[in-house]
Parts: sequence; structure tokens; C-alpha cells
Amino acid sequence: MIYDYIIVGAGSAGCVLADALSETGKHQVLVIESGPKDDSFLLTMPRGIGKILHPESPYVWQYDVDKGLAQFTRGDNNKETWLKGRVLGGSSSINGMVYARGFAHDYDQWETLGCNGWNWHNLRPHFMAHEQHELGSNNERGADGPLRITVHPKNDNGQAVRHLSDAILHAMADNGITTTDDTNDNGGAGYQPRTIFQGKRCSAAKAFLKPAMHRHNLTVMHDTTVQKILFNENRAIGVELKHNGNIIRKESRRDIILSAGAIESPKLLMLSGIGDRAHLTDLKIPLVQHAPEVGQNLQEHFYIHTRFRVRKGSLNKAFQGVGLIKSLCRYLLTHKGPFSHAAHELIAYSRSQPNITKPDCQIGVGLYSLIPQTFPPQPDKFPGITIGGYPLHPTSRGHLRLQSAQPQVAPKILANFLNTEDDKKTAVALLRQIRSIAQQSALADHIEEELNPGVNATSDEQLLAYYQNYGGTAYHVAGTCRMGSDPGAVVDTRTKVCGVEGLRVVDTSIFPRLPSGNTNAPTMAVARFASSLILADAR
Repeated sequence: MIYDYIIVGAGSAGCVLADALSETGKHQVLVIESGPKDDSFLLTMPRGIGKILHPESPYVWQYDVDKGLAQFTRGDNNKETWLKGRVLGGSSSINGMVYARGFAHDYDQWETLGCNGWNWHNLRPHFMAHEQHELGSNNERGADGPLRITVHPKNDNGQAVRHLSDAILHAMADNGITTTDDTNDNGGAGYQPRTIFQGKRCSAAKAFLKPAMHRHNLTVMHDTTVQKILFNENRAIGVELKHNGNIIRKESRRDIILSAGAIESPKLLMLSGIGDRAHLTDLKIPLVQHAPEVGQNLQEHFYIHTRFRVRKGSLNKAFQGVGLIKSLCRYLLTHKGPFSHAAHELIAYSRSQPNITKPDCQIGVGLYSLIPQTFPPQPDKFPGITIGGYPLHPTSRGHLRLQSAQPQVAPKILANFLNTEDDKKTAVALLRQIRSIAQQSALADHIEEELNPGVNATSDEQLLAYYQNYGGTAYHVAGTCRMGSDPGAVVDTRTKVCGVEGLRVVDTSIFPRLPSGNTNAPTMAVARFASSLILADAR
């Protein structure tokens, strides 16, 4: 069969595209996912992420990354492992389930960066169309879509937990971060909006792909790896796959759409001959299109955590010993309790310095604390909490490059974290703000001790050193197939790969700049907007 559309990757973007492009029944759509089905209990139970988000998991791609901080860090602190979803639903099946849209000014800035039409006015309807939000609809929020969104319940784990949570929010308010019911409206601090419903993860696969799979014109292949794109001169006509050990071809009459993520999509472009001429020549890959920015412009949120011992209200006991058994039984019987939580219970968008006019940092609060460098993650034996976060708009840029022309070899990735003075300044300001929140009177009585970075870290130099040594990926990598209208852009504003025909990219790799927060919700909205452009071009 020759398909109208071949979608590479069944992640947050691919699932939305599959649903939208197959909806009318007019187009034959093939979705190809390298990973397995999403039928594990650990993928459904929200706090299953403690088991599935690790390098040995069958549900992840694993990448060794150079953080770009060798001159500042000790030993192996300059290296880290990035994990991306490799399963139906992609990273939406393994992530922390934080629902963060970003803010209007993020997308309006995309337009000023050359992404004509990609502004908040045009993207907002696509966010709202997806959302079935428990807070109901308003001018910024949808309530009739397939994606179930709830807010972390305030009274799920007893009075001590509620008192600690409220104390944290009061301390944030005293620090200038206004409390709000929905942090996606205008920022502020509040209980975490999540892609969780009735205690179960609501991934892109569950919301968009599974309901569409009964359609006669939608085919889904899993455990199948795309090795390269096939061209007739400069037109993409198909893909080469590896399935059950066999090499096969699938052909497309309209478009091949890469939605494999900000690492695999540029990798596949380069393996197929689209990239920097000199780089591909070195690897003896025949050139199809000279596109030197493929793999460049890599952006990632650089996450840092702080850890505090508290008197009570922590969930640490719920994840060990008898408490673990009780929590698991409670989840199995009611789908409530600590195993039904997202990665954080509370979230805030803050201005790290008085002269900042818009939020420049995201702060997440977990009512647990973990013993450093343990896997699977082990909670501390004493009550503790974690307050972590990252600057929202890093100015540092990394890149990725092929190491081999063999598809099974991972690319070489340089993150270049904290590579600019602006990023270093914001990083230190973020740590100081977190410490200031902990010292507010509303919270100070709940805290016994600051464990990390510790009270001895007082100077800017010491705080920066802590960030450089112990910061890590937030799993939000983006920008490596930058969209724009300038000659250097990898894709144009209709998501078409520049210089060739029949090939598009729709995922976080086309983001010209990271939005304010987690990337799952923006990826789904971008895919829905892109699907409208794709269908319009077909007409």
C-alpha cells in the first residue's frame, strides 16, 4: 500500500497528527513507532515513573550527553544520560505528567523570530481544543477535548501534608509569587495541573491515538525503527524500516512527517542526507540537501534541586517499608494516594530578580526527598521535601552530530549548559529565590535543615558551582530543526523541510525557543496546528 502520510514517531506530536490526519477517512495514514505498546501497569500508574525512567527501561531511548561544563565540574559530573520516550505515546507515556502550556508572550515571540502565524492568537484554540480540564472552560482553557487535565488534590493525604503544602504556597506568596487556582492562566503558584484522570496517566496515546485506531485508514506499527528517508531526486517518497529483523520499505504519495523528537528527527535527517555538507561527506552519506543548522540550536532546561529536612507533612514514609505497601494497596483499590501523583505536587512561575517583568523561572515542589545518586530512587529515611526548578529561557545553545552512518549508533550530544553569563546569573538568582522561600516565616517553622546545597554555600560562586555540578536535564530538549523564514531555518512556517519536497518535521525540534515550562502540552498544540496546515496544503 502507498500511504498519503507516513508519521515517524508515535509520541505527543505523532499521536495528535495521526488522529487529525485520519479523521476524515480520506487519507491513508501510517504511524511508525520504534518502541513497544504502552500496556504496562507502570505506564498507567503515575508514580510508575520511578521504575520506568531509567536507562535499562524498554520504554526509553538512552543518550550519553556532554553537559559542556568540564572546566567547572568534578569527575563524571560533566556527563549525564538523557532519556526520551520509546513507546506508544512517546515521552507523554513516561514523563512527569506536568501540564504546562507556556504563556502568550512565548508564542508571540516565536512569530517575531520569523515563525509567521505561530503566535498565541493562532495557537490558543489548539490548546483549548485538546483540553478537558476539571476547572471548566474560560477564555484560556478548554473543557470538551480528549486530553484529561486535573489539578493535584489538596486533601488527598491528610492534614499534615495539606498544612505543609499550604505553608509552601504562603511562603511563595510572601516572596512575591501570587497563589492561583490555575497556573497556566497567568503564572503564579498553585497545585500542579496534570495529565492524570481518576488516578491514571492520560498520555497522548490514550487521548488521541487509541480512539483513532479503529479507523480503516489508520495503520500503526510498533517495535519498528525507521532507518532512513528514501528520495527520488529531492522528493521524499518513502522510508526504510527495520521490523522483526527485516528491512522493508513503505511509500508515501504526499508527506513523510518526522515526529521522532528533538534528537531522533535531526538524526534521521542527517542519516538521509539532509545536514551540513562537510559533516555528511566525512561520514560518506550522500548529500540530498545542504542544511547546516540541522542538529544545531539545541536548547534544554537545566534543572537543579534543593533538598530540605522537614518536621512533618513529607510523603517519604509512603514510599518505603510498610508505608509503601499501604500506598500501593490504596492505589490498587482506589487509584488515590501518593502513587497517583505527578512528579510535583506544587508548581510556581517566578521572577527571579526584581527587574524582571515576566516569569523567568519555573519551580516545582515534591513532597518527598530522595537519597542522592540512588536507583531506583530511594526516599530519605527522615521527612523531607524537594524544591527544584530551572530558568525558563536559557540563552546557551548546544548541538548534536552523527557519530556514524549506522542508524543504531546514537548521536554525539553537547548540551552547553550555563554557557552564557545571563544563564549563570539567572541560575544563581533561582537558587537564592528558593532559599528565600524556605526562609519565609510561613514555612521556616516546618523546616529543620537545608540539606542541599547546604547553609555553607552562601556566595554566588558557591551556588553556581553547586548548580554546575548537580544540575541536569529536565527532559525538554528542543530546537534542533529550527522553524523560521530565514535562509538558515531547517523547516519553513508550514513545517516543510527547506530545499526538499514531501518531507516535514513536527515536534519539539522545530521550536525556535523553549516555551515557559514543560514541553508536552506545547508539542500537542503545535502538532494540531501543523495538521491544519498539512490538510490545507492537501486541499
